[in-house]
Amino acid sequence: MSIKDILKMGDPRLLRVALPVERFDTPELHSLLKDMHSTMQHAQGVGLAAPQIGVNLQVVMFGTGEPNPRYPDEDPVAKTILINPVITPLSEETEEGWEGCLSVPGLRGKVPRWKSIKYTGFDEKGVAISREAVGFHARMVQHECDHLWGILYPMRIKDFTQFGYTEVLFPGLSDKSDD
Repeated sequence: MSIKDILKMGDPRLLRVALPVERFDTPELHSLLKDMHSTMQHAQGVGLAAPQIGVNLQVVMFGTGEPNPRYPDEDPVAKTILINPVITPLSEETEEGWEGCLSVPGLRGKVPRWKSIKYTGFDEKGVAISREAVGFHARMVQHECDHLWGILYPMRIKDFTQFGYTEVLFPGLSDKSDD
């Protein structure tokens, strides 16, 4: 278990489409998950995708567990490991919300996302996962899974007047508040 460097926007590895995981419950997969967890905790993030640490596999983790002081108005999201995800919108309704990213430090932007989704995939042991999510939970899943398709949140912004430095947009909010 080690803390890995998080790739920053501009690194071409963040623009690759990640490969599906073919073998579950292996020492290599468990080691990756430990590294991702320790890296995410160290960076005080609420989500991380394997491509963000240079591993080109369809693996994400996300969740706040309990109420998160950085998101006091949001319901807690169960800590989840999601492998080989598929996201299906449950309606065409979207909503805009502020997002940050560990790979885009110090910036925030308003990003449109589907309001309600169904996501499927597998846990680290290969057990199928199928959940529905709305609001913040749905936003978190979509943000992390975008990393698997080579998409960073600024690529989804429609109105660049709603994009800028966290310290300017939200004075008093620490730079450590990125997702």
